[in-house]
Amino acid sequence: KIMKKIFSKLGCFFIHNGFHKAAFLKKMNVFGSFGEKCFWHPRILPSEPEKVFIGNNVAIATDVYFCTHDINHIVLNNCERLEKSGGGYKWKTGDIHIKDNTFIGAHAQIKYGVSIGPNAIVAMGSVVVKDVPEGTIVGGNPAKVIGTFDEYAKKA
Repeated sequence: KIMKKIFSKLGCFFIHNGFHKAAFLKKMNVFGSFGEKCFWHPRILPSEPEKVFIGNNVAIATDVYFCTHDINHIVLNNCERLEKSGGGYKWKTGDIHIKDNTFIGAHAQIKYGVSIGPNAIVAMGSVVVKDVPEGTIVGGNPAKVIGTFDEYAKKA
């Protein structure tokens, strides 16, 4: 399993065509799921790719970051001024679901526990901390609905 992740990470770095990279990652089977007709342009993989589920006809632009966990518990559990209840602060993690016909723009950040789409667009540089409804475009930090998928398709 470790070798599979290492080989997959090398493929992300050395394969430059996003369609070829997506086909390679699908074949490596490191994600929770990876659909058909996808485009993957990031050079890095999520730290836990098995927690990322990608549908069909999904395009992921360069340097999109999938945050599959946080590390707040490290600081909170070592902060002497905080009282710990119930065994201390816990590590938080969750799955990320990217549904069919979705585009995620460059440098977007996606938090664990989020579902995007189907038929959705995440604008470049957005920070997605909650679910993106079907058929919408979101943008900003935090990402908010700024349009619809159908409106964009009519203008494109």
